[in-house]
Amino acid sequence: MERLLKSIVKHFAVKGTVTSVKPLGNGLINDTYIVRTEEADAPDYVLQRINHHIFTDVDVLMDNIAAVIGHIRSKLEKAGENDIDRKVLTFVPNTCDGKLYFFDGESYWRMMVFIPDAETFEAVNPESSRNAGKAFGHFQAMLVDIDKELKESIPDFHNMEFRLKQLHDAVEADPEGRVAEVKPLLDELEKRADTMCRAEQLHREGKLPKRICHCDTKVNNMMFDHQGNILCVIDLDTVMPSYIFSDYGDFLRTAANTLAEDDPDIDHVEFNMDIFRAFTEGYLSSARGFLTPAEIENLPYAAALFPYMQAVRFLTDYINGDTYYKIKYPDHNLVRTRNQFKLLQSVEAHTPEMHRFIAEQLD
Repeated sequence: MERLLKSIVKHFAVKGTVTSVKPLGNGLINDTYIVRTEEADAPDYVLQRINHHIFTDVDVLMDNIAAVIGHIRSKLEKAGENDIDRKVLTFVPNTCDGKLYFFDGESYWRMMVFIPDAETFEAVNPESSRNAGKAFGHFQAMLVDIDKELKESIPDFHNMEFRLKQLHDAVEADPEGRVAEVKPLLDELEKRADTMCRAEQLHREGKLPKRICHCDTKVNNMMFDHQGNILCVIDLDTVMPSYIFSDYGDFLRTAANTLAEDDPDIDHVEFNMDIFRAFTEGYLSSARGFLTPAEIENLPYAAALFPYMQAVRFLTDYINGDTYYKIKYPDHNLVRTRNQFKLLQSVEAHTPEMHRFIAEQLD
């Protein structure tokens, strides 16, 4: 396998002599490898096989990333930042046509310069959540004035109206005869449907802009130096036009759930307000300068939107016969649905408190 990987590396404009190519990390989407070089003045690299079953248009994917990192690099240079190569990702062109990926006839590959003396963290706590809010808010702020048009690398990724249509189609088809048993859940989701499509409604009314968002805001998608300072945001595959709710609400859906999203002990599923307060404080500290009143007013809505959306998606897959998400047992998607719905209910209960906290941050 390593011999094959080294042959792939040769198609990129790398510096130095490659000594090894080994697996790196435990990502669920792309296959990732660390490429070590021999010379002291040559960087190491990260090689990735892009999952083109998820990212079906690799040109759009890489064009989005190139536009984003180019814009951020330009801003850092104009601001006189030092150590820029550790504060923005650098992709390596291939030696054939200069594109930022290489297609070997079966798979799509890309290479990045490895950022040395940096680390990521997995732990979710108030400190890491505050850092995440600050980092992702800053990331959005850096891209407010980007002059290149980005496309959706995954069309309708966070479009609530689209996700509800998928659910309605599944209910109508009922391929596994499961609709009857989940009728109470369907009724609860349907009662909230109009409210949860607020983002699309506001956008059509010209009251809510689409911005360039990360759309996969997890604690481990930030890199830090060894002194604990934020270097940059990583894992840019889902960078695309969206509402700021995509970055704000999706982080809280996972980070502020007191249990894992598939834990069946739903009686202990709660929305962790300490995580909410820390993340919101960090986010507003770096994003409030560009946010509109409508965006700020609807941050609690964003916190509710994403457990709702994920409940819809899990239930859709359960009704369809578990064709999208991997399951470990027959009712896995149903358990996930109930877990996310319980989280939604907890968010709803805390909504007045969330509005008060946000108002205090703006005083």
